[in-house]
Amino acid sequence: MLAGFSIARLPRIEFGCGALEKVAQLCQRYGQTVLLVTGGQSFQQTVQFERLQASLAAINLQLHIFNVATEPSPQLVDDAVKQFSSTGIDVVLGIGGGSALDAAKAIAGLLKVKRSVMDYLEGVGPELSYEGPSVPFIAVPTTAGTGSEATKNAVLSVQGKDGFKKSFRDDQLVAEYAVIDPDLLASCPRNIIAANGMDALTQLIEAYVSSRSSAFTDALVLSGLTAVRDSLLSFYEYLGDTSEAREKMAFGALISGIALAQTGLGSVHGLASPLGAFYPIPHGVVCGTLVAEATDLNIRAMLCREANNPALDKYAVLGDLLSVTTHNNKHASWEVLCSILQDWTRQLELPRLSGFGVEESGLDHIVAHARGSSMKTNPIVLTDDELRQLLIARL
Repeated sequence: MLAGFSIARLPRIEFGCGALEKVAQLCQRYGQTVLLVTGGQSFQQTVQFERLQASLAAINLQLHIFNVATEPSPQLVDDAVKQFSSTGIDVVLGIGGGSALDAAKAIAGLLKVKRSVMDYLEGVGPELSYEGPSVPFIAVPTTAGTGSEATKNAVLSVQGKDGFKKSFRDDQLVAEYAVIDPDLLASCPRNIIAANGMDALTQLIEAYVSSRSSAFTDALVLSGLTAVRDSLLSFYEYLGDTSEAREKMAFGALISGIALAQTGLGSVHGLASPLGAFYPIPHGVVCGTLVAEATDLNIRAMLCREANNPALDKYAVLGDLLSVTTHNNKHASWEVLCSILQDWTRQLELPRLSGFGVEESGLDHIVAHARGSSMKTNPIVLTDDELRQLLIARL
């Protein structure tokens, strides 16, 4: 019998090459004034931006633009809300990577509420219940990684020794539409392909072995992992025509966002939060550099303390899937899984933590702040010493 499960709210999804052409008409459903939240300048330098501007102008939509050049902070969100709350924004259009989408999600949630986002961040400040309403939000990712287009989380950070990386989250923040156009990935630089691709891969793996996984999420995750397996390395290496690889990576990233919204994540994302807050290390780099060691650690810990943990069977499935081979025993499947993840980490040139200033003397501070929501759905509770050894392995 299948165990019961619940599925949280998801956006309506438009997926396919050329899907960006639908955005103007989707915006018009909500009114005449559009706030575009996008990255530094990269999207605005593309022909797709010119076409979007023309399509918005053709139906008399008024466009405002707000740029997010770095990972968004609470101050950035509050400043944007102050700037645009009196301009009658009818719809927020986020186009960019995870940072732009997270910022857009938070801005949309606060334009009508007119409170500081600090009032709602988990683990920071008063943690008020969000009552809304949110301005309608349309999410258009230009990278394949975070899956933010499918989640209710807006991740905001303040960097430094006493910094934090926390979520503003509510079902009302989920995008009305997620528009996934693989053509927008064509200009992605290789380091972004690597980091974001490994973020998507990590999210899929952690969602599959999560203590909150279900038959529904398992089915999605396996399709997403197959897509990433068949596309990430060729997309990174620009081998021939990358259109098929772009489509598969866009699909895999979307599935990773849908899955994590239902299941939570695991130890890699638990550590990614303090690492990203305390050091100038991109989120995808954290995921890419830790996922192989974290997978090996989870397997060893379960064999030692929870030999009947069902996640062990799931890790064996992942080893067979990524290697496209059916192994005779689980140990062989686990071994090949960890080997493939280590090999991908090398091929994608994911840097070690020490390259961003992480030192052994700072590891206890990281571990002490790693017990957030992501760590709670790891398939086994890891000790502080195990987490410390995991970090040491990637210094």
